[in-house]
Amino acid sequence: MKKSLIAMGVLGAFSTLAFASNVTLYGVIEEGVVVSKAKDADTTVIMKSGFDQGSRWGIKGVEELGNGYNVGFILEQGFDPDTGNAADSSKAFSREAFLYVNGGFGKFGFGRTGALTYAQSNVILTGWAFGTGFQISAWQNQLTANWGRMSNVVAYNTPVFGGFSVHAMYSNGTSEDTNKWSENNHYYGLGVLYNANNIKSSLVFEAGDNKGTATKAQTLGDILEGVGIDEDSDAGAVFKSDWDKEAIAAEGKKKTLYAITYGLEYNMGMVTPMFIYQFNHQSDGRQANIFGLSAKISVGGGDALVGARYGFGKNDAAKKVNNWNIGAAYIYPLSKRTAIKAYAGYTDSGKNWKDTSDIYLNGYQVYLGMRHSF
Repeated sequence: MKKSLIAMGVLGAFSTLAFASNVTLYGVIEEGVVVSKAKDADTTVIMKSGFDQGSRWGIKGVEELGNGYNVGFILEQGFDPDTGNAADSSKAFSREAFLYVNGGFGKFGFGRTGALTYAQSNVILTGWAFGTGFQISAWQNQLTANWGRMSNVVAYNTPVFGGFSVHAMYSNGTSEDTNKWSENNHYYGLGVLYNANNIKSSLVFEAGDNKGTATKAQTLGDILEGVGIDEDSDAGAVFKSDWDKEAIAAEGKKKTLYAITYGLEYNMGMVTPMFIYQFNHQSDGRQANIFGLSAKISVGGGDALVGARYGFGKNDAAKKVNNWNIGAAYIYPLSKRTAIKAYAGYTDSGKNWKDTSDIYLNGYQVYLGMRHSF
């Protein structure tokens, strides 16, 4: 009897602690089969984790401080369910490790998180139905400017006024900040988000200063952490292409890369049409204009996603390039936590990319998979 009372007391104490600190264990497991065919290359059929949503597990919590203030944290790690391996074994929480304070002044936080136009808890990207998922239809491609997930971040966003909020982010070193300041790669982001009256829209300015000098081991890819480096990204190894080989072989002083991204969504009920545009520029090299039209449509008890995108400009070798792609996906919920996903997409390039054997530049993909959230 005494042992039962002691056990009940211990369980009660843990339950009270969990309630008081509001700690939640959560995650996503997504697995499926993808068929890919790049131009002049063999067809591949592989098991693919996180084709749309990256598989991950995480812990998040909030403590109320009173007077409208609270402190929260997010710790999130990616993994591959087809192998059981961590998506990035070099980090305990590769996707996000973020501590923040909320209050009447807004939200202030620091740690590791995604850029304003990428993913994670600070993202404000709008205007593209596929977001950062579905591989060749992901907003990330060789023309868009993307900084992926970054370390050493400080982020702030204002309270919402009439549907508007302002978001600012700075990274003191996107990978590390152990060198002197002038030799670290820094990220700067400033954006405005509007979310009211069935309209969601964002305008974001981002820049990476590319401090230091390019070598074969250290180039533009250092600040674009999604560029063939961050395999934990939802878009996967999107950037493994001839574009990267040219960048890695580059020599000379690295230039500042900046981008302006505008997105707009209008929720009409069953249909949400979307528009997105980005201009990015790097002196003496990469520059591009990218336009995207897409929509989310409620049909048959699920959601259909359709989209088309076109981009043109110059790559890092200052060669003219262009690319277009189309894609369609259908997500059908089996329950509140489980869904079936199907996707088909095609992409094609011209100019200096027209003969490139790269699935993200010339080719097609078909996918069927399942996602479970917990």
